[in-house]
Amino acid sequence: MPFPAPGLSAFSTPERALIARLRTPAAVQRWLRSLPYNWEKGQETLRSFRQVVRRGTAHCLEAALAAAVVMEQHGRPPLLLSFESVDKLDHVIYLFRERGRWGSIARSRDPGLHGRKPVFRTPRALARSYLDAYVDLTGRLTGFAVADLRELGRYDWRLSARNLWKVERWLVDYPHRPLQMSEARYRLLLERFRAFKARWPDRRPAYFEGREAWL
Repeated sequence: MPFPAPGLSAFSTPERALIARLRTPAAVQRWLRSLPYNWEKGQETLRSFRQVVRRGTAHCLEAALAAAVVMEQHGRPPLLLSFESVDKLDHVIYLFRERGRWGSIARSRDPGLHGRKPVFRTPRALARSYLDAYVDLTGRLTGFAVADLRELGRYDWRLSARNLWKVERWLVDYPHRPLQMSEARYRLLLERFRAFKARWPDRRPAYFEGREAWL
């Protein structure tokens, strides 16, 4: 049986105030976008919600875990959508369902890999909305998985002071389903990315179709 979510008494006063303020996926997305990206300079990290709040920074998996903690306190299941890429630079986001449609909350260095509005019929359809934005000089999505953090039982992925490497290993080993893009489209997007970076080497592209669905 899944280990139940902690009650509000398990959280500190600042954490409770933040949870009370972030009642919707859009509010959580805005909060995560306001945090500086955790570039892990000098040391790799995988921090819990508590450590993200204390340090005020997060990378993609830390943001997904933080979103899961906040949304769980508002009655939503702690679901993750995990992506696999050919270059092993994978991506993880928080997955939610609203009025029968799927959306996501995410933090990334790339604007096209942030959250999505709940407008997708299936998790696969949502996952496909990330295909184009993932293409850079080395990246190309190959698979996705929906993973429920409650499967980790009593492991403290919510509030631990330690790095959560068990979550990372669990996701790496989790069975992923194929997610394919045609070779022709990949080549087109790769050339477009190369041209963009040649012109603006310090910028990240946001020219993708479907931006109306971005959260």
